[in-house]
Amino acid sequence: MRVLHSESSTGWGGQENRTLNEMITMRDRGHEMAVVSRPGARIIERAKEAGFAAYAVDMRGALDLPAIVKLRRLMREFRSDIVNTHSGRDTQLAGMAARSMGKNRPRLVRTRHLALPITSKFTYSILPDKVVAVSRFVRDYLVSAGIPDGQVEAVPTGIDLNRYTPADGGGTLRSELGLPDATVLVGTVAILRVKKGHADLLRAVGTVLQSFPDTHFVIAGDGPQTENLQRLIVELGLQERVHMLGLRHDVMNVLQSLDLFVLPTHQEALGTAFIEAGAMGLPVVATNVDGVPEVVVDGETGVLVPPRDPAALAVAINGFLENPARRRDFGDNARRRVGSEFSREVMAGRMQNLYASLLGV
Repeated sequence: MRVLHSESSTGWGGQENRTLNEMITMRDRGHEMAVVSRPGARIIERAKEAGFAAYAVDMRGALDLPAIVKLRRLMREFRSDIVNTHSGRDTQLAGMAARSMGKNRPRLVRTRHLALPITSKFTYSILPDKVVAVSRFVRDYLVSAGIPDGQVEAVPTGIDLNRYTPADGGGTLRSELGLPDATVLVGTVAILRVKKGHADLLRAVGTVLQSFPDTHFVIAGDGPQTENLQRLIVELGLQERVHMLGLRHDVMNVLQSLDLFVLPTHQEALGTAFIEAGAMGLPVVATNVDGVPEVVVDGETGVLVPPRDPAALAVAINGFLENPARRRDFGDNARRRVGSEFSREVMAGRMQNLYASLLGV
């Protein structure tokens, strides 16, 4: 099969990473993959580095006629069997381009990555032949919003498990921070946005330190809440126990250095961060929202607490800190679950079957 992915976002995040992982694994299965995005988009750069054909089309708006013409020409030149769109603008443009090609047009798949209200039913119920949701939660929401049940299929995000093999000697964060080797590290890796719940974690830290005063906390990532979180750390007097790491390019090293992963997110379509933590064998404290329970099994791979509840968060963290054997058992469970449900090979297999069903092969 020949699959062209489209993306009108120029940044790099979870949905772009999922797209590239699918492309790599589908190529390994013998299919031809390419991507089109706007000039300067990070996915173009990453796709080229990975050896894929990558094209730039300036998608200036949802009714950009020159872009529609260019996308239609690209679909013909690439001989696309499938066009998989990933954001609102490219869905509308690529959808109209494909639909204008007559009976020999490529089949159109629209992937929904977000746990947010949709703004246009047209780009879900009319343009695409099939809608892919990254979790059952997102799928159920789309159906409740009026998208036909049979048109939506959940295909959870998968990751490259080969990247999550623990290195000899463990992670290096303790050494980097000047901490003793036996220091217990609790941490998180996520963009610093309000809805990721970092402030809730900081408000739980003081309670945790009352019982486990030698524990240290690390926050990896950057984003619009950086300065607010730095101020909150000072206000709460946590400068000696909470370490803001900034944007890290060694996420595997950060995860491998942790004893417990905590992310009290307020909203999450699925939760790739929890998948990555589980792949590294980490137990998780998370919030019982949206698609998170599809990844974190309460009482087996982690503990789920209500959102915006620092007191409950502290209780869950303490439950792991007081019992190292429990941390190991939950971490082992998480690694097995991620391996069976959230590898990119599993994701690609499900997408391949979906594409094949649309093409009748």
